[in-house]
Amino acid sequence: MKIQLNRINDDYLFECSNQNGHSILIDNTSKEGATGVSPMETVLMAVAGCSGIDVVSILKKQRQTITDFKAEVEGERVQVDDAKPFKHIKVIFKLEGEIDTKKAQKAAELSFEKYCSVSKTLEPNVEVSYEVFVNGEKA
Repeated sequence: MKIQLNRINDDYLFECSNQNGHSILIDNTSKEGATGVSPMETVLMAVAGCSGIDVVSILKKQRQTITDFKAEVEGERVQVDDAKPFKHIKVIFKLEGEIDTKKAQKAAELSFEKYCSVSKTLEPNVEVSYEVFVNGEKA
């Protein structure tokens, strides 16, 4: 796996591309007029994307019908010398459809305990927790 980062303005805006040419814009969001996401926001996005793929894959294999899938991710940071790494990340999954709540809960559990490479990469330095809601009800 390999990515490429290219600076695309005279300030802090970068384009990050993968080997297939898909890209995102990364910027210094503490500066006014930022047009990309911050590097730390990309970490939260990576947790959401990785675990989201896992949960959807597991539920599809169980023939669950997902009509809508959303995840909200919050990160709590802590000061360590001059850096502010994440201390805790919380993921809230919101699923709609004909989905067994126990299967949805188990899918999230499997993702974070076994499959999600992003959250596994963050261990043991970052505590990752999650909640699952199916059709508005907590699983």
